Amino acid sequence: MIDHRRLHVPRENHAILAEPPLGGVTDVVAANLALSGARTYDLQGRPLAEIAQLARRELCQAAYHWTANYGQAAAPPPDPAGPIFLAGHQPEIVHPGVWLKNFALDKLARRHGATAVNLMIDSDALAAASLAVPTGAAASPRIERIAFDHADAAIPYEEREIQDRELFSTFGQRVRAEMGGLVADPLIEQFWPAVLTRARSLDNVGACLSQARHQCEIAWGSQSWEVPQSQVCASESFQWLTAHLLAQLPRFRTVYNEAISRYRHLHHLRSASHPAPELAEDDPWLEAPLWVWTADDPRRRRLFVRQDNRELVLADRQSWEARLPLSADGNAATAVTKLLELRDAGVKIRSRALITTLWARLALGDLFIHGIGGAKYDEVTDLLMERFFGVEPPGFLVLSGTLYLPIERRQTNGQRSGGQAAAARGREQSAGQSLPSQLEGTPMQPQPAGTGLRAIRQELRELTYHPERFLDGAQNAPADALASKQHWIQTSQTRENARQRCQAIRQANEAMQPCLAERRQELLEREAAIIRRVDAQRVLTWREYGFCLYPEAALLQFFASLS
Repeated sequence: MIDHRRLHVPRENHAILAEPPLGGVTDVVAANLALSGARTYDLQGRPLAEIAQLARRELCQAAYHWTANYGQAAAPPPDPAGPIFLAGHQPEIVHPGVWLKNFALDKLARRHGATAVNLMIDSDALAAASLAVPTGAAASPRIERIAFDHADAAIPYEEREIQDRELFSTFGQRVRAEMGGLVADPLIEQFWPAVLTRARSLDNVGACLSQARHQCEIAWGSQSWEVPQSQVCASESFQWLTAHLLAQLPRFRTVYNEAISRYRHLHHLRSASHPAPELAEDDPWLEAPLWVWTADDPRRRRLFVRQDNRELVLADRQSWEARLPLSADGNAATAVTKLLELRDAGVKIRSRALITTLWARLALGDLFIHGIGGAKYDEVTDLLMERFFGVEPPGFLVLSGTLYLPIERRQTNGQRSGGQAAAARGREQSAGQSLPSQLEGTPMQPQPAGTGLRAIRQELRELTYHPERFLDGAQNAPADALASKQHWIQTSQTRENARQRCQAIRQANEAMQPCLAERRQELLEREAAIIRRVDAQRVLTWREYGFCLYPEAALLQFFASLS
């Protein structure tokens, strides 16, 4: 079992978190393979093990056809009978610590004689059609968001077409111009032309981004395959899972909500959206853990279900409704046929996050590689497997890493320092603080930082409230103010004199301030310089920059450190 208390984002440059260590993956895979043959769970008329075999055949076939369109066309199709290792992510321009999973997937699959398949999670929506990019001088950088298209959070990647071709085509040039000389030879110079090449034959944003990214991996020696999650959800095997979840929805919803409630209790969370919203009930409707949309209206909607005699009524409770011949104790074969007919008619029923990884781990593969966030949320998935399916959850690997942009900057002593030294200084100054995820290019607010800044602010406070401590030997020291404060400090406070005493001490402090103006100005200038330095380091050492902003050599060195 993963000890989630140990799952912390690596802070050091080039640091990698692997839990368990990559050398221990052999034991995890062996344990998972031992579990797979024992899954006799009845999936509404067919055993889970049988459906899992079908799911693997469909996965390998879909991955072969998808990847052959842009790479590895000469490679033999993947073998569904052998071990399959999986990872997955949305088709975003991820940071190197996320991209690291794909290279670990390839390396581990080769080491264990397995097929490597990356799931492109295209049921999620493209919330921000832009990239955070560092700009300005290295000594005073800032972050700007550069758009590659218009945002539309309601449309999933699967349906998301390029809306502004001119904006899309000039993105690489605008990013490069904005970065200036901060990073030498960023990958965007090769990556975006590859994206535009894919865009000549595709109109889907996610597909263009993911295929160009995968082409980079293939060019660097990767032998992995890739497939959209939408094709997994459209498969016959997934219809069996869908039919079973819908038929057993009252029981599944109870287990699902209890698992989420337990996760929130253990991790002291109050948010109604983490790790996922609970499934709603609006009698007689129950919410399913699935999305639905249609070809005519490609906005994601929640799927609701109600029982009507021996049928299930499926609806988005807006404009779409369908009937499914299925009951809790019935065979799902006819319902699966109906779901396939709905698919062919343009109805898209897609898995939500927890079901995506549940099916990947339960049926599609023998090892799943998670990032830190997915690993924590799969505590809920583990409970679903145990309490609903009655199976022991297969183990998984957690992998993440940190790579800072290799930006050099001049220090006050005239020496040059690269990204690694800058990262160390940034951590020291900012005491572990990181940039917010929703960067809008606005100036960052000063944050309390290391001991230097705290000491300066403490002294500024002392100048305000205890100025007499700094007046020894000072010319023109206001003797009357000093005497007045001394008098009132030595006078015990009572109910009768409290107001007069407070005002007198405050007036004495204010009277002494002109004598300390030079010292205060010096401290304020030092404070501003430290804040500028801290803010610069926070920009330079933000770990979330997209992989295409890094030089190819820096990325390859980082990925080669996997062992």
